[in-house]
Amino acid sequence: MPRFALKIEYDGRPFAGWQAQADQPSVQGAVEAALARLDGGFASGARIAAAGRTDAGVHATAQVAHADLARDWDPFRLAEALNFHLKPAPVAILAAARVPDDFHARFSATERRYLFRLQARRAPATHDRGLVWQVLNGLDTEAMRQAAAHLVGLHDFTTFRSSICQSASPVKTLDEIRIEEIAIPHGREYRFHLRARSFLHNQVRSIVGTLERVGAGSWEPGRVAQVLVARDRSRCGPVCPPHGLYLCGVGYALDPFEV
Repeated sequence: MPRFALKIEYDGRPFAGWQAQADQPSVQGAVEAALARLDGGFASGARIAAAGRTDAGVHATAQVAHADLARDWDPFRLAEALNFHLKPAPVAILAAARVPDDFHARFSATERRYLFRLQARRAPATHDRGLVWQVLNGLDTEAMRQAAAHLVGLHDFTTFRSSICQSASPVKTLDEIRIEEIAIPHGREYRFHLRARSFLHNQVRSIVGTLERVGAGSWEPGRVAQVLVARDRSRCGPVCPPHGLYLCGVGYALDPFEV
């Protein structure tokens, strides 16, 4: 059966996360239902695999999944057909590509990139409601950058790991944390860009929630280094809400979507 990679964008608000669930809507379930309607070989109960299992409320601008289909589709027509059958769900197939049989969306990935959007302003978010985490007061970007520098590299991230994380090891290499500050009407937006081969469950949200405490002046930047080496989940800052988080890129040795 020919294997296809799919680049997927979605608004996570209506879903209980990426992973298919029997009694709740999921992004995986929506894509699989669309595949079943257009490809006879994709039978009920067949599964697709994704690069990352995003939680409830988390968004994606470039999730990657793969599926084995009966037909050897033209990739453009496959994406168009899937987008037709996905309506009205807030899920879009940005691109499809024929890939080798040994390509795996999760296990072939060499890096994952996340964006977290945090807005500071007094007025409630309107256009970005449910798409950003909003706080009332501005943050100290330079202090957050100093704190973030302690987290880059190879570390035991137990402090920033969910208690239900299923990863075999808390040791990960965080390749980059980059923080942008952008002017918005009557406020500021802070964009946290994180890059690594893989992440622990809730790692990004735990890191951003901790950095926000630094930016707000509640923590000194050096405290982040202390809680990291403590390897104690109770020492972590608050876990920020999911709706500011986006899976925005997945890297592969050979990009399946390059023309």
